Amino acid sequence: MSNLSPATRERVAEIAGCHGFSAAAAEVMLAAVARGRGAMAQFDHPEFGGAGQWMRGGMTMVGDMFNGALKARVEALCADLSAVFESDPALARMPGTSAPSSAEAAAPGGAWWPAGLPAPESTGAQNDVRYAWFAAPRRLAIERAGRVTLYDTLDHRIAGFAQQQSGSSTLSFTSQHGAVDVVRLPVVDAHGVGDARGVGDTKGAGDAKGPAHDVIAAIERLAELHARGILSDAEFAAKKAELLGRI
Repeated sequence: MSNLSPATRERVAEIAGCHGFSAAAAEVMLAAVARGRGAMAQFDHPEFGGAGQWMRGGMTMVGDMFNGALKARVEALCADLSAVFESDPALARMPGTSAPSSAEAAAPGGAWWPAGLPAPESTGAQNDVRYAWFAAPRRLAIERAGRVTLYDTLDHRIAGFAQQQSGSSTLSFTSQHGAVDVVRLPVVDAHGVGDARGVGDTKGAGDAKGPAHDVIAAIERLAELHARGILSDAEFAAKKAELLGRI
């Protein structure tokens, strides 16, 4: 960032050193934080594990998704650089840092998820995939090629996402149970943008094949999670009973 004042550049270098990054990498991150108005950042730099994102009060994603130490350092760096942004009015006048609309602040590209959901706990985008996680109703919305699929996140407390770089657009996340492929989650709604049918009730999801088919498919996915040790015996039994009660 060539337009930094000497005082700001010195402060950024000090912050970088505190978190084990180079001053150049920290300036790249500062530019990303500035574009996100101090509240979020989308970045791509080797010292940060490649492409990733940070959201203040939300989740942080780094390219090396299993590197917890790097994730913690990036989070701390972004938090400190957010304070730098807020204390330096010149950064707010940088090109590309105009104030976002309320919808853009909620999610990249606006509120694209199904209606009826609350504000997301966190949002993000990577390549041709974007997601929004809703902690309270236990829902995860994922958009691929303009099609939105809504998943039940079960008891997962999501901590970060990563996308395979093989071109398959496969998304995975980490939770208290470890790494989980999104395809392992029960699908609540796969009919594109529209009312969030099944938020709190999956009746009517997958009308093309009927609710019984969807319940059986969901139980099969739960069984896979149970077999992998992600769900306990009690959690599997409770969720299975709940799903069977919906037929």
